[in-house]
Amino acid sequence: MVVDAVLTLDQIDLDEALIGIKKIPGGGMEDSLLVKGVAFKRTFSYAGFEQQPKSFKNPKIVCLNVELELKAERDNAEVRIEQVSVSGGRTPIESRAR
Repeated sequence: MVVDAVLTLDQIDLDEALIGIKKIPGGGMEDSLLVKGVAFKRTFSYAGFEQQPKSFKNPKIVCLNVELELKAERDNAEVRIEQVSVSGGRTPIESRAR
C-alpha cells in the first residue's frame, strides 16, 4: 500500500510530504485502504442530508479558505438571558442575541 501511495505522486515533484497516513482506532491491516484524494473521518450533516446523493460523477470542486457558517446562524446560535420574570402561569424571558 505504501508503494502504491508513492507511485501515485507526480513523477516531477515526488514530495513524500504529500502522503498522509491517518491511523483510526479499530479494525486491522486487512481493513486498511489507500485513498487517492482527500479523506474525511465523517460525513457532513445538514438539513436534507439524507436525500442527497452520496457520490457524484465529474464533480466541480472549489477549495476555500473561509468558514462556510452563515453569519446569521452563528449570531443566533447563542442567546444570553438577561432577565427572567415570573407572572402567573407564564414566564416571559427577555433575551438579546449576541
